[in-house]
Amino acid sequence: MSFDLIAPHYCWMEPLLAGQQLQHARTAHLRHLSDVHSVLILGEGPGKFLAAFRQQFPAAQITCVDSSKRMLALAQNRVRSLNHSSANITFIHADALEFPLPSAAFDLVVTHFFLDCFRPEQLQQLIRKIARAAMPHASWLLSDFTIPRNGFPRLRARGIHRLMYTFFRAATKLPARALTPPDPMLRGEGFTLHRRFTTNLGLIHSDLWCR
Repeated sequence: MSFDLIAPHYCWMEPLLAGQQLQHARTAHLRHLSDVHSVLILGEGPGKFLAAFRQQFPAAQITCVDSSKRMLALAQNRVRSLNHSSANITFIHADALEFPLPSAAFDLVVTHFFLDCFRPEQLQQLIRKIARAAMPHASWLLSDFTIPRNGFPRLRARGIHRLMYTFFRAATKLPARALTPPDPMLRGEGFTLHRRFTTNLGLIHSDLWCR
C-alpha cells in the first residue's frame, strides 16, 4: 500500500470532495488535550493535522510514520511553510505494520483516516502493536468514515464506501475491501471512548479514546 501516486493531488482532492469536514474531524478534540509530551502519528498524510497540532503543542516530541515518501514530504513542507518548528518532529518512512515501536513510549496516539485501510486481521495486529507502544494513561485520537445504523444515511454511506474503496484499492493497492470498526479492539486494549463527534449524516466520526 502506498499513497505516493495520489499525494500530488491530495491537497486539491480533499477540499473538493469533502470541504473542511475531514480537517474539522481531525482537530475536533484538540482542545480537550493537555500535558501532551510524546506523540505517535500514523498515516498523517499531507500534514494538515500535524500543523494544527504543532501550533497548539510546540514543545511535544512527535514521531510521524507514513508509508508514502511523497506524503511525508508534503507534511514536512506544510510545517515549514507555516513557520512551525520541526525540531522535535521525527519523520519516518515505514509500513506501520512492520515498523518496530518502543514499549509504553507515547502519551498520545493519532490515527486519522488510517485504520480503515486494513483488513480485520491486520487491524487487530496493528491496534495491539500501537497499544503496547502507548503509556498506561495514554489518549488516542482517531477520525474515520463509518456507516450509520439505518435509514437513508446508511444507504448513502454504503454507496460512498463502495466508491471510496474501489478507487483507493486501484490507486494505492489498499488491503481492505470494506470498513472494519476498531471499537471492540480498542476496548480490548484498555481504551474507553470519552468523546465522539459525527458529521455528514453520520458518514464521518472523530473520537477521543483514553486509558
